[in-house]
Formats: sequence, structure tokens, C-alpha cells
Amino acid sequence: MAASAALSNSITAFKPSPCQPRAASINPLPSIKLPSISSNYPLISHFAPTPKNPTITPLRSAAAAAPETTNSSTTFHGLCYVVGDNIDTDQIIPAEYLTLVPSNPDEYKKLGSYALCGLPSSYPTRFVEPGEFTSKYSIVIGGDNFGCGSSREHAPVALGAAGVAAVVAESYARIFFRNSVSTGEVYPLESEVRICEECKTGDVVTVEFGESRLINHTTGKEYKLKPIGDAGPVIEAGGIFAYARKTGMISN
Repeated sequence: MAASAALSNSITAFKPSPCQPRAASINPLPSIKLPSISSNYPLISHFAPTPKNPTITPLRSAAAAAPETTNSSTTFHGLCYVVGDNIDTDQIIPAEYLTLVPSNPDEYKKLGSYALCGLPSSYPTRFVEPGEFTSKYSIVIGGDNFGCGSSREHAPVALGAAGVAAVVAESYARIFFRNSVSTGEVYPLESEVRICEECKTGDVVTVEFGESRLINHTTGKEYKLKPIGDAGPVIEAGGIFAYARKTGMISN
């Protein structure tokens, strides 16, 4: 699949900093290899050191469409918001809001209120209503090259904070796809046809992972999606570090 082949091919190993001060007699941790993930988009190739006694707090918004189950039977259901081609990261979250720190719960909440506020006036329907922090649209449908532009990690974070569970696009900018997986904020799914030309903002849709399809209940049409592959468990875990802890690659 175009958007889910070998996500971690660009990363052969990383060494997390230990949570306790390292004594001279303690050998450094061995290199840890991430699982091979089937995608064309490698994960972010740099990692911040693990802090002492870290407190792990999920960033996902409580308003996000929760999956009914997990893994291959994961299903998202809700209203969709439709955009076109080349939606760049400045439209997703303008640069003036990049001073907000996602690890701060209050600022994370504010990021959601600004999601997709950079869209031009040709989009008359606001993604997030004024005065609100989350959107009523839990699934974003886009065209070609979604998430192009700068490499700001805030882009998928802002969508996740606004309550977006998944983005379904014809194709993605590589860095947006990588950031979506590494942060665990949204599922970046690829469509096999231009769904953005057949769906309208406000349509009720369901995304079924097991069947790799999107169902538009408003129009009665179904569309085939490309499988998310091994990127799914990473996003489901809450991002690359949460996945590494969950699978025992690094200690809690």
C-alpha cells in the first residue's frame, strides 16, 4: 500500500536514555530495533531522551470517535468533513499557534480549537465552531497530498485534539503520515478513489478497518480503503513511544 509500506525502514535502532542516572559500572542499554512496518513512509528518525520517572498521559481528545473494538475490527462512525487537494499544515494549524505545547493539557485543548482554521474562505463551514474546543466532525476526508508543507508535528496533534479519529485521503505528504503514526493522534487512511469528490461535509460515514472500507450512510455508497497495515497497532497504542513500552522494547 502507498501510505503504509515500511514505516520504520529509516530507523534501524535507537537508544532511549535510562530513567535513572547511569553509574559507571552499568553497561549502556543495547540497541533496540523497531518492528518492520509495511509503508513507504519511515517514522520520525529522531527521538527525545526519556525523562526521569516519566508520567505517561495520553494526548488523545476525549471527544475523538472511540473505536468500537480494536485491531482488525476497529470501526469509527461519525460525521465527515470534506476538503480538497494539497491541504497543507499551515491550513491544518497556522504557524502562530505552534507556541502551544501539546504536552500541556490546557494548551493541547486549545490546539483543537484552531484545527483547520487556516482553510480559505472557499470552505464556508467551520471545522470547529467559535468558542468550541472540539469539532462535531470525527472523520476528515481529503484529496491528494494531504498534510503537505512544513513538518510541524502540531498538525496531526491539532486534529486529534479536535476529536478527529481518522483522515481518509487519496494520498499524504510523507511527513504528515509519519507524524500521525509517531504521535498516535489520527489514523491516516488511503482511499483507492477520490472519495472527496463523492462525499459532502456532514455526511454520516463509517470506517471499518477489518473490511478496509468507508461506508457513506447518507448516499448509500461504499468505498475500498487501503489497509493501514502494521502502522495500526502503533497508532492504537498511542504513538511510537507508547508502542515501544507496550511491547517491552523500553521499560516503563
